[in-house]
Amino acid sequence: MPLIDLRSDTVTRPTPEMRKAIASAEVGDEVLGDDPTVRKLEEKFAAHLGKPAACFVPTGTMANQTALRAHTEPGDEVICSDGAHIIHYETGAPAALSGVMIRTIANPRGLFDAADITPLVRQDAYHFPHSRLLMVENTHNRGGGTVWPLAQIERVTTEARKHKLKMHLDGARLWNASVASGVAMKDFAKPFDTISCCFSKGLGAPIGSAVAGDAESILRVQRFKKMFGGMTRQVGILAAAALYAMDNHVQRLAEDHANAKRLAELIANIPGLSIALAPVETNIVYFDIAQDVPLTAQQLSDKLKAQNVLMLATGPRRIRCVTHLDVNASMIESAAQAIEQCVTGRVPVGV
Repeated sequence: MPLIDLRSDTVTRPTPEMRKAIASAEVGDEVLGDDPTVRKLEEKFAAHLGKPAACFVPTGTMANQTALRAHTEPGDEVICSDGAHIIHYETGAPAALSGVMIRTIANPRGLFDAADITPLVRQDAYHFPHSRLLMVENTHNRGGGTVWPLAQIERVTTEARKHKLKMHLDGARLWNASVASGVAMKDFAKPFDTISCCFSKGLGAPIGSAVAGDAESILRVQRFKKMFGGMTRQVGILAAAALYAMDNHVQRLAEDHANAKRLAELIANIPGLSIALAPVETNIVYFDIAQDVPLTAQQLSDKLKAQNVLMLATGPRRIRCVTHLDVNASMIESAAQAIEQCVTGRVPVGV
């Protein structure tokens, strides 16, 4: 069986056409403002999100952390979901880089509403940290690729404005949210001061994210990009990959969503397994292993690896699968068959 890598949509490799775009990219010194391909990408990305300015950065973590630092001062407090990427996957950066506290809202799918915000906003007194920033993650990774309804975003951001909170959207997979919902990226982005998006997940570029926002906020993002070590030199070769991805890989995300839904359907029919966070809305599937199945998530992951199927154990009995442009529909069928064989010990009919 060929390798079927469902660990993340970050494992994609540049397509031959993207490699040509990389090879032919016009470059210059980014630190001196001389890289024309970076400038073109930033202008295109900002326009796509309906914002005046944007800043290209190497990683999604840097995108979030430069935005967070741009809006806060040490001792401030940030309100977000308890499953937020900035809490679980950014190595304590809010504390280390910005000196901020995090106050969380509990929801298994990563969504919250206006009524959840007000009780968490601190009284304006010197005893307390200052409530400064609200962060929303769309799609929500740990929530199973959840798409925020636009009306809910509007309620949440309207409430946040009443409390004079700044707002950042972690839109690493906002492309997926837009394709799945039919809502334009700029409509999702409109209420927020800054928005970060990733080119190296669903869009398949080898590296890179960007932050869009108003000119003043992006100037601060650029400052902290430099401070955090993100300024580079002839990086237009990577900006060219991101430009190619924006032009060619967005609408095809619907294929990934269809493959994820199909995988979820197949897994749900395997005895001893259940879809942990249904419904599957985009390209992320979490499934749970029942307690009476004599396999932990890591043991199942190891057995699948021996069959050339890669998935991530994210808990004692929970596994995550992510579809992407390097996985086609037939691979989904093969992956599900491998899961069934590993869990039940039976070879599926027709294999």
